Amino acid sequence: MSREGTPSSDTLIDIDNFDENEVTDLGLKNLLKREIELQLLIDALQTEISQLEERINGKDQGDEEDELDDQDLEEYEAPEWCVPIKANVMSFDWDSLAAEVQFDVIVADPPWQLATHAPTRGVAIAYQQLPDICIEEIPIPKLQKNGFIFIWVINNKYAKAFELMERWGYTYVDDITWVKQTVNRRMAKGHGYYLQHAKETCLVGKKGEDPPNCRHSVGSDVIFSERRGQSQKPEELYELIEELVPDGKYLEIFGRKNNLRDYWVTIGNEL
Repeated sequence: MSREGTPSSDTLIDIDNFDENEVTDLGLKNLLKREIELQLLIDALQTEISQLEERINGKDQGDEEDELDDQDLEEYEAPEWCVPIKANVMSFDWDSLAAEVQFDVIVADPPWQLATHAPTRGVAIAYQQLPDICIEEIPIPKLQKNGFIFIWVINNKYAKAFELMERWGYTYVDDITWVKQTVNRRMAKGHGYYLQHAKETCLVGKKGEDPPNCRHSVGSDVIFSERRGQSQKPEELYELIEELVPDGKYLEIFGRKNNLRDYWVTIGNEL
């Protein structure tokens, strides 16, 4: 508005071409978009509040603290036969790696972006979030001709994960549910937008032929396991993969120190 209270030039409406329905539809779309953004932001803030409360309260009903602190990670000794590569996945020389080895199994835990307003997934997560377009650019097809991909997803990224699988040449074949537990075997619940969250989901895709030595009908698609360090996935998942494809060539992307494992190549900027 101008000083006299009249509309400024950038807010004037062309009366000759005015379409009330079009303006109404545009306004509703903008409001809906804003509502979605606010819901995502609220979800992210609730997660941060939950994590802050856990830090303030210390132990949950006598349970031992389930996260490794920075000192624990600094003193962590890597398994003897693991292959850790500390690198930014967005600038890593994937072509050279692909020229040396083709992997039977790839595991990825992308730092999904909840909303443009939130700088991180949570106060304790060191990874910077990546927009979907950046995750799409990781040249997964170069790293595997035949085999499996395991992708950890968050609630609002299921559709995107399925889209990525298709883009990279995979067919969805299964999923794994990790039911999180405390050290006392209670369900480890966390905040969610509508429901409290006590699980994580890993989608499984397959590309080409079965890798050598591949077995069928192994393990279980449900893992009951203790929630441990920051972004630390259950050891049972790695055991399941090694049972599915014994003596395979394994790669984990966006890995952390507490996920390092013998005979696995692990790439991430937190190693």
